[in-house]
Amino acid sequence: MATTENHGVTETTGAPEAHGSGGLPQLQFEHWAGQIVWLLLIFVVLYVVLSKMLLPKVGGTIEARADKIAGDIADARKLRDEAEAQSQAAAAELAEARGTALRTAADAKAKAQAEAASRQAKEDAVLAEKLEAAEARIRASRDTAMGNVKTIASDTAQAITAKLTGKAATSAEVTAALTKLSA
Repeated sequence: MATTENHGVTETTGAPEAHGSGGLPQLQFEHWAGQIVWLLLIFVVLYVVLSKMLLPKVGGTIEARADKIAGDIADARKLRDEAEAQSQAAAAELAEARGTALRTAADAKAKAQAEAASRQAKEDAVLAEKLEAAEARIRASRDTAMGNVKTIASDTAQAITAKLTGKAATSAEVTAALTKLSA
């Protein structure tokens, strides 16, 4: 198709223009020399720009990042070691505190048992004194009662003898008879 321009108006005719060569110019052999020169020139420029400007910055960034990661890992290991050391110290303190608490409890228990034994001994002594005093009162009461029993028995024996025989027995005879019976 052909186009013509008349006074600012573009007209298109239906007939196509004939091209002098057929196909793509980059695939035509006579243009390869210029294309190779431009390819090499652009490659060298890109290589220089990348290797001298961009890649060192990227490499520096990668190296800085690797150093930061290594530093962070070293800090984390250091903190972990410190935490483990603190954990072991805390466990040792806890064990020591438990031991102290057990000793304190055992001492308190022993002291309480000693105080209880002391109070028990005092109470036992007081009870023994009261028991001895009660036994002494019982013996005295028994002796008094036995003395009264002998008197009552003597009086009763004299009364019975007098009633049965009509003759009163003497005290010496009744005492001798009672002594003989109690032996």
